[in-house]
Amino acid sequence: MLRNYLKVALRNLLKNKVYSFINIGGLAVGMAVAILIGLWIWDEITYNTYHQNYERIVQVMQHNLYNGKRETQTSNPYVMAEEIRSKYGSSFTYVLQSSWTSGHVLTYGEKKATKTGNYFEPQVTEMLSLHMLKGTRTGLKEPHSILLSESIAQIYFGNEDPIGKIMRIDNNTDVKVTGVYEDLPYNSDFREMTYILPWELYLIMNPWIKKMEDPWDSNFTQTFAQMAENTDIEKVSAQIKNVKFNRVSSFDRKYKPEVFLHPMTKWRLYSDWKDGVNAGGRIENVWLFSIIGIFVLLLACINFMNLATARSEKRAKEVGIRKTVGSIRGQLIAQFFSESLLVVMFGFLTAIFLVQLSLPFFNEVADKKMSVPYLSPVFWLLGLSFSVVTGLIAGSYPALYLSSFQPVKVLKGTFRVGRYAALPRRILVVMQFAVSVTLIIGTIVVFRQIQHAKDRPIGYDRNGLISMLLTTPDIHNHLEAVRNELKSSGAIVDMTESTSPTTSVWNTNGGFDWKGKDPELAVDFPNNGVTHDYGKTVGWQFKEGRDFSREYATDSMAFVINEAAVKFLGFEHPIGETVKWNNKPYTIVGVIKNMVVQSPYQPIRAAFFHISKEQESVVIIKLNPKLSARDALSKVEAVFKKYSPATPFEYKFVDEEYAQKFGDEERIGTLAAVFAGLAILISCLGIFGLSSFVAEQRTKEIGIRKVLGASVLNLWSLLSKDFVRLVFVSFLFAIPTAWYFMNQWLQKYEYRTEISWWVFVVTGLGALLITLLTISFQSLKAAFANPVKSLRSE
Repeated sequence: MLRNYLKVALRNLLKNKVYSFINIGGLAVGMAVAILIGLWIWDEITYNTYHQNYERIVQVMQHNLYNGKRETQTSNPYVMAEEIRSKYGSSFTYVLQSSWTSGHVLTYGEKKATKTGNYFEPQVTEMLSLHMLKGTRTGLKEPHSILLSESIAQIYFGNEDPIGKIMRIDNNTDVKVTGVYEDLPYNSDFREMTYILPWELYLIMNPWIKKMEDPWDSNFTQTFAQMAENTDIEKVSAQIKNVKFNRVSSFDRKYKPEVFLHPMTKWRLYSDWKDGVNAGGRIENVWLFSIIGIFVLLLACINFMNLATARSEKRAKEVGIRKTVGSIRGQLIAQFFSESLLVVMFGFLTAIFLVQLSLPFFNEVADKKMSVPYLSPVFWLLGLSFSVVTGLIAGSYPALYLSSFQPVKVLKGTFRVGRYAALPRRILVVMQFAVSVTLIIGTIVVFRQIQHAKDRPIGYDRNGLISMLLTTPDIHNHLEAVRNELKSSGAIVDMTESTSPTTSVWNTNGGFDWKGKDPELAVDFPNNGVTHDYGKTVGWQFKEGRDFSREYATDSMAFVINEAAVKFLGFEHPIGETVKWNNKPYTIVGVIKNMVVQSPYQPIRAAFFHISKEQESVVIIKLNPKLSARDALSKVEAVFKKYSPATPFEYKFVDEEYAQKFGDEERIGTLAAVFAGLAILISCLGIFGLSSFVAEQRTKEIGIRKVLGASVLNLWSLLSKDFVRLVFVSFLFAIPTAWYFMNQWLQKYEYRTEISWWVFVVTGLGALLITLLTISFQSLKAAFANPVKSLRSE
C-alpha cells in the first residue's frame, strides 16, 4: 500500500513539473532558512558550554551610583577575590582574580608578535576545565611561567616540544612554557585567551599595585568564581552584597557599591543592564530570528497548501473514481499526506544542499564558525522529525479538503467549488505578503537606524588616524625624538600618547569637586591622560578656549572638557573655572565638541582630558594625507623599528575600529534583509503558481472575451486585480504590525531615527510592483494566446 502511495505521488510530481518545482523549491528555501536559524540559535544558547563547570561559574560584578545613575560594571579591586575567599570561602570552590584580556608581545627566537591573553590565578585550568595537551595543570604556580593555547604553540614552536622553552613577554620578562591547552572554541567568552600568565607575575610586573594607599579605591581587574556544590547563586549573591561597601573609605561609600554574582549561563544572552537591573541582551535577537524562521517556513507551507487546493478540480475526478472503486476517506488522506511528505523530503534534501552552500556566507555575516553536524544522530533525528511535522502541517488542509469530495457529484460533472472555496487561499496569500512586507519594513528601519548613527557628528577627524598599543617603554622613552623624526620625514601630521584610544574608554575617575556641586553626589568621569599634541593629532573641534600648549607651564594642571561635561558641571562660562581632582585644583582652558568615543547610539558622557607625563596605553598617529597610506606607514615602521627593534610594528586604523561599533546592528540588518528577500521569493513563487492556475482555469473565458473585443490590457487587468487587492489588504495588516515592533526595537537606542511615512509607501509600492511583475508573465501569456485554440472544442 505504501509503495503504491509513493508511486502515485512520484507520478504526480513528474507530471506537473512546474508545480513540483515551485513546491519543492519553496519548501527547500523555507527549510534552509529554518535550519540556518536553528544552527545560529543553537550556537547562541550553547555559548560557553565547552566549560564543564558552565552552570556553576560566575563573574563577580558591581552596581555603583555614578553621576546620579545606577551603573553596572565588571571591573573590581584587585583584592576582591582574596576578600571573598576569606569571608565566604565555604560557598565557593574557586574565587580567582584576572586581568583583562589584552595584547602582549610574545617573543621566541626570531618570532615575535602581539597576542591576546590573561593573567590568572593558578586554578583557572580547573575552573575553566581546560583540556591540557602537554605539560601540567598546575603550571601557573611558578610565577615566571606561561600556558599556551595549541594554535599559539604551533605558531612559535611548530613540531618542536614547547615544554620548558623560554619565551619573552613585552621584551622585559622571561617566562617558561609549562603547558599547552586545547584552543577554546569560537563560542566561548574566553576564546581570545590564547595564553595564560600567572597572577603573581602581574603583581610583580606592576609594582605600583601593592603600593596603593587604598586597594579598594580602584577597579581595574576581573573576578571569576566557581560555586561550591549545592549552593544557591542568588542566596550567595545576596550574602556578598556588601563585601566592598564594608571595606571602602567613607568617601567612596557615596557610590553605594553592591557586589553580585552573574552566572555564566547568562553572560551571552543577558548582558545588558539598565539602572542596576538586567535588561536582557542578545536573547532579543534569539527570539527575533526564531520568529522569522518560523514565519519563513510557514510561508513555504502556505505555498504548498495554496497550490494543492487550487488544483483540487483537476484531481476531483481522481478522488471520485477512487471512492467509487472502494477507497475510504482515510486511504485518500494517507495518499495526499504521502505526496506531501515526499515533497517535503525532497525539499529537506535540497535544503541541506542549500545550507551547505550558503553556510560560509552566513558564518561571515553572523560572525560565527558553525558547521552542519552531519555525524550527529540528534541532528538527523531533529531534521527528519522537523520534515515530518512540516509535511503534516503543509499537507493537512489539502488532504482533508480533497478527500471530502462527494464522488456522485464529481463524476456527474455537477461538482463545483463553492463561492467561498477560494477564501482560504486568499487568506493565506494575505498572510504571506503581510509577513514579507513586515520583514521588509523592519529591514529598512534597521538600516536607517544604522545610517542615522553613522551620520552623527563624531567631534574629531578619524581619517588617516592609526593607533598602536604601547606594550614596551621604548617609544615612550623617546617620544619627542620619534615624533620629530616622523614629522620631518613628512610621514605624519602629528602623534600623541593617550590613556584610551579614540574609540573606547579605558579609564574613569572619581574624586572630582567643583563650585556648586552637591556634596552627596558621587561622580565618575572618563579622564584621559594625553600629551600636548593630542588635539592636533585627532583634530578635535573647540567651542571655547584653547588647546593644550607647551608654552603654558600651568597646563600641567589644566583640563580640556567636552560639551557634556560643561552641561553636567553647570558652568555658564566654563573657561577659567576650577575643578578639583583628588583635592588638586585644575583650571578649565578649553571646551571641545562632544566626541563619540563609546556607543554611537547612546548619549555622550562628560569627559575630561589632562596632560600626562607617565607612559600611557596607546600611541595615536595622524598620517600625512599627501602621501599614500602605504608610503606613510613604511616610513613610520622604519622609525619605530629604530627605537624599538624588539617590538612588532602592529597598528589599527581608527575608522575601521569605529566601524566595528555598528557590527551587531549591521549583522541583524543584513540577516533580516536576506530573510526578507527569501520571504518575498517564496511568496512570489506561490503567487506565480496561483496565477498560472487561474490563467489555466479561465482559458476559455479569456478566449471568449478576446473574440468579443477585449484588449490585452483589459485581460491583464482582469487577471491581476484580484492579486493586487490581496496585496493591498496584506499591506493594511503589515503597517501597524511593523510600526509597533520596530518602534519597540528603537526604544533601546537613546540616539535613534524616526519611522518615516515614506518607508511604508516605498515598501507598499515595491511589494505591489513585485507582485505585478510576477503575475504579469502568466497574465500576458494568457492574454496573447490564440482564442481559436482555447475555443475549438466548444
